[in-house]
Amino acid sequence: MLALRLTRSAHPAVQARRLLVAAASAATGFLLLSTLGHALTHPEGSPGSLLRLAWCAVPLATTVHLALAVARTDPGTRPRPGLAAIGLGPARLMAVSATTTALSTLLGSMLALLVFLHLRGDLTGMPFDGAATDFLAADHPLPLPAALTLLSLVPATASASVALMLCPRDTLVAARRASGVLRARPPWGSAARPTAGAAPAGADGTGPAPDGTHAPDGTEPAPDGAADVPGRPPHPTALPWGAALLATGLAVEGYASRTSTAAALPLPTGLPTAPTAVLLGWSLTAIGLALAGPGLTHLCGRLLQTARPGALRLLAGRGLMQEAARIGSPLGVVCAVASGAYAVAALYDPADPSSGPLTTLGAAVVVCCTVATLLTTAVEARQARADTTAALLRLGAPGKTLRTAAVLRAAALLSLFTPLTLMVAELASLPLVR
Repeated sequence: MLALRLTRSAHPAVQARRLLVAAASAATGFLLLSTLGHALTHPEGSPGSLLRLAWCAVPLATTVHLALAVARTDPGTRPRPGLAAIGLGPARLMAVSATTTALSTLLGSMLALLVFLHLRGDLTGMPFDGAATDFLAADHPLPLPAALTLLSLVPATASASVALMLCPRDTLVAARRASGVLRARPPWGSAARPTAGAAPAGADGTGPAPDGTHAPDGTEPAPDGAADVPGRPPHPTALPWGAALLATGLAVEGYASRTSTAAALPLPTGLPTAPTAVLLGWSLTAIGLALAGPGLTHLCGRLLQTARPGALRLLAGRGLMQEAARIGSPLGVVCAVASGAYAVAALYDPADPSSGPLTTLGAAVVVCCTVATLLTTAVEARQARADTTAALLRLGAPGKTLRTAAVLRAAALLSLFTPLTLMVAELASLPLVR
């Protein structure tokens, strides 16, 4: 009931983001149902149906990624002073956020089912009823349990991911200790001699943190700026791993282009058939770009502050370094999708009769979800630095300087990520053009 009230009384911008999640869930659910229609019309071709279902994992992942970004920017489920006194602590707010995400994705899944039944001709009396009977198995009875199982994938995955992402840190530590994964250890610095004026820790190993909060046994309070990005380090350290995966993926693609006997794996309709090793290389490069995104964003911030920086470059560079862990991964995912779209567009033939509306729908879901996730993360970053911006304005900083710093940050990111995306796209398309 609380999740319904928060959903109904939210700001129009928040409602728009939730409706965007519902639309992405509807499109992904329709793609999943279309695989069921293909399986009904081709009972002898189960490998092809399984392959279509496997390709739906890409739009499913981008939809869940968007749902996570929207859940982080939801102001109604953000911890605030005084809420814990009425029973709305971090764990309860996490459950509310997961429930809100489940409601949005369930709305999209139900919409997908209605559109699917309408295009099959099961629901009549509206325009375009039965317009897609040729590939939605209109002459076969629809197994309702299978359809509901497929439609539950997006809500279950999205709500579970939101719950895991927003789970309080002390709850995760307690769960790991209960399972024996994490051994209890004394708090950091407990063996050291206490300084004058320092409050002693309790007998059970708990004590007040430097900021006045009580940290759980064996844990340290999260540093400033880390608590608003659950599960992420304050400084990105995955750049070497991302670069290694990116280089490995490109090497795998280059090796596959030299092997003429490599096994081919068909892509969705309208896209070129590629060797399995090439698709594996594409996957590695995409993961590498997503992992390297925070490190590259952090590097942009450092480069902005080199060679005698002024106040403007210092402000822009420090802002990028602070937001690297938040906006870096969505930037890397957008670069991976853009490089894949560039490589496919170079080989795509619009006159090919095998191209269908489902391929266009799947590509649109992936592109729109990745771009919407990046924009939503930018909104989250703006909300996170709202106090800093207000403090600068109170100190007399002109608003033009803040806007110029934002433009400088965007230009620095474009100057690094645009050539990187084009280079990866060119190297990824070489194995298919040979």
